[in-house]
Amino acid sequence: MKRIPKRTLPLPFTALLALILGGFVTVLALWCQPNRLRDVAAIFLFEKPVLILLNALPVGLSLLVLGFLFGNLFDGAAAASLIWGLLSVVNRIKIQVRDEPLFPRDFALLKEAGSAAESYGIQFPVFVIAVVLGVSLLLALLGRIFVTMPDFSSRRRRWTVRLAGAAGGFAFLTTLVLTVLSSTAVYDSLGASSPYRLSVVFNENGFPYNFCHQFTKYLVEKPAGYSRAQAREWDEDQTAGAAGSSGAPVHVVLVMDEAFSDISDDPAFAFSTEDDPLPRLHALRQDPHALSLRLVVPGFAGGTANTEFDVFTGIQTNSLGASSAMRTVNRNLDSLFRVFGAEDYHTAFCHPGDDWFYNRENVYRWLGAEETVFVDQMESPERKGGWVTDRYLAGVIESAFTDAVERGELLFHCTTTIQNHMGYPRNKYGEGYEYPPVSLSVTVDDAVRRMLEVYLEGIRDADAMLGELQDYFAAREEPVVLVFYGDHLPYLGDNRLAYAALGMDIAKDDALRENYFSIYETPCVLWANDAAAAVLDWATAVRNLDLPENGRLSAAFLGPALLELTRRRDANPWTAFLNDLRRQVPVVQGEVWMLPDGTVQAAEPDSPLSGEILKWRQWSYYKLTQKTLS
Repeated sequence: MKRIPKRTLPLPFTALLALILGGFVTVLALWCQPNRLRDVAAIFLFEKPVLILLNALPVGLSLLVLGFLFGNLFDGAAAASLIWGLLSVVNRIKIQVRDEPLFPRDFALLKEAGSAAESYGIQFPVFVIAVVLGVSLLLALLGRIFVTMPDFSSRRRRWTVRLAGAAGGFAFLTTLVLTVLSSTAVYDSLGASSPYRLSVVFNENGFPYNFCHQFTKYLVEKPAGYSRAQAREWDEDQTAGAAGSSGAPVHVVLVMDEAFSDISDDPAFAFSTEDDPLPRLHALRQDPHALSLRLVVPGFAGGTANTEFDVFTGIQTNSLGASSAMRTVNRNLDSLFRVFGAEDYHTAFCHPGDDWFYNRENVYRWLGAEETVFVDQMESPERKGGWVTDRYLAGVIESAFTDAVERGELLFHCTTTIQNHMGYPRNKYGEGYEYPPVSLSVTVDDAVRRMLEVYLEGIRDADAMLGELQDYFAAREEPVVLVFYGDHLPYLGDNRLAYAALGMDIAKDDALRENYFSIYETPCVLWANDAAAAVLDWATAVRNLDLPENGRLSAAFLGPALLELTRRRDANPWTAFLNDLRRQVPVVQGEVWMLPDGTVQAAEPDSPLSGEILKWRQWSYYKLTQKTLS
């Protein structure tokens, strides 16, 4: 077989080729984004031309580094196009599935992502992936034909030049990432049509630039004006909380149900009393011993562990600069488990998934849970659609309660369910499974209708779990408070497909939604059995919580409100502060607030309220990164 003769390109042409290839690979990465390339080009060319440089520089420099390492510019371009193209494809999938872009810190979750990918029922962009692979292969073939580096007489000299060039390019790239690309001032000056929605920012301002900008966001962000001494003083202020005091002796059971929502209450649905998928929730809301809330959770269509983190710690995921709050935990943390554990409650966390997922096996130990139960510890778990059923978990909770009572212990028990986990393909519960029809007042296509049928089957089972637990605890003479809520809204198709087909507020962009928080809201109900209602003086206790009339509450405030409800308002300075803060601003979602009267407004940097929220974030930073607990 004859060998293809190689041609050496002159140095001036090689320099020009480097610019051309760098621009080409940048365009490829932008083309892989979920939005149209022509829309990106319009922004780059006519609104923010600096974005051309901010996106091309990291791509071009990485191409040069790889070109020097491989000793050929085409080989470097092939590797760069493969890397940047596939990263952009992953970003595209993540935005379409969870409305969240790809961050460098996500690579710490590769094990979790690989395990979860199948459950999403993701439709991979095969054509886009094929183009990326094809372009990379073509560039590699060109590298077999053209020589783009001088043929030095000495092998040692050749490698010296290649390594020096690669090192110099890498140093320049690193400096660029740590300075210009990470600059908050530059980032803020660029703006976006929806600046607090990162998927929009990535789409409009380019994936390569935004991905590099996030490199410096891997660690928990230190809030402005942070003082470790001041935070320690807040934390140790014994006048702000009655540390060591005991609350009401009631058992407390929390259930966070996977993708639990009441979207079927939207006018787009036409369910009657007979086919209502949520009869127990609706009935419970009318119970005199029930408190109904609208929980504003950290994310949309994903982020179960983030909601867990917010509820149990009182720290907001969205204030950390981290997509996975669980991955920021590496030390013992104050939490609800520690408050109840300090009163000799038996504290437990249960989740029918793998213990390594989101590092829960370590995180709940750091949160102070006395006992953790994961799927490998469950005896013959019942499954439906591949996941452990809500019905089975109701039995697990009831058994844990019985065991605690027999031991003479009070129980603080938290469960995160998994049955209604996305995706919702027709065969989720097996081929030929008969789903109850979905009653709608609008017309949708078959794909959307099938997705809704599958999702609502899980909702019926979740509602039945709620009813089972209510009936069980209603029959007990021991005082029990039950808290049942959703972790996030369901993923119902790329780009919120089903929500858009139903004409729901959730599908609209930020500025167009009647309820800004609708994309983050899940139902939450707190209920006391007769014994607990008597112990707590339920009506008075609920009234004294001073909750907003619309019931909206940030997930991070649910824990403090629960502690106050059970007479632990001042269990420690942190709890006392959060209960005071939620009265001033019941919902904080990034830089958007809701005041007690329901008014929604953008953050006001110079207001006293902003100072209190900053204190919250500074104190959170201390707890998460510097406070030492035995």
